[in-house]
Amino acid sequence: MKNKMPVIFIGHGSPLNMILDNDYTRDLSEFGKSLERPKAILVISAHFYTKGSYITYSDKPKQIYDFYGFPDEMYKMEYRPDGGKEYALKTYELLKDFGVKLTEDWGLDHGSWGILHFLFPKADVPTFQLSINADLTEEEHYNMAKKLLKLREEGVLIIGSGNISHNLRVMEYEMDAKPLEFALEFDEYIKKSLLEGNHENVINYKKLGEIASLAVPTPDHYLPLIYTIALQEEGEKIDFIHENIQNGSMAMRSFIIN
Repeated sequence: MKNKMPVIFIGHGSPLNMILDNDYTRDLSEFGKSLERPKAILVISAHFYTKGSYITYSDKPKQIYDFYGFPDEMYKMEYRPDGGKEYALKTYELLKDFGVKLTEDWGLDHGSWGILHFLFPKADVPTFQLSINADLTEEEHYNMAKKLLKLREEGVLIIGSGNISHNLRVMEYEMDAKPLEFALEFDEYIKKSLLEGNHENVINYKKLGEIASLAVPTPDHYLPLIYTIALQEEGEKIDFIHENIQNGSMAMRSFIIN
């Protein structure tokens, strides 16, 4: 492969998006058509949040329907790619100094297949996941992610799947509800930091105080963003795939580093 693969961050929001035709899902589908077919996909999903670090390792990862109370048709959706064991092992070698382990106990959660069925609808690219270790600091996540750079050169597409702002406690039922002020302000701050290449601002987001604590009440959905920016190399730019806020508090901002 002549050029290294890009890195992508996808704001995934409500699982309901998986069956909707809206600006967000149309943008993802259209964007997917522009992507070169990778040799494998590594997803860092907000929903694989663990004590310790794990890499999924199986021939055919199970599809996890880790959402509740949604329309029946969502539990009938199928997305069953191969598991990319060869590349999971390569990832293990890169991260073994961080105490990472291989596991067959997890598969592909909705933070993974829920976006991939728009980007690669044929499910024909081997896919595996790296968990988010709840015991690490933001800076430690950033440093760990740096070790994954070699995968880009080997044809692996790395995707962070979460949300820049994700507050379930104050979210609105309607997807097109008026965005809440804290979500708008935090999303705009991160956007500016991304465009300026200011990784320190993204890592040290808590310095914003109350706005940050409202936008990121728990770190699980934010940390995939840190993995994504850690893989940005000198001279690479960010292009936004989608910019919007759903349900008042869910920043759906998505972008590619290339």
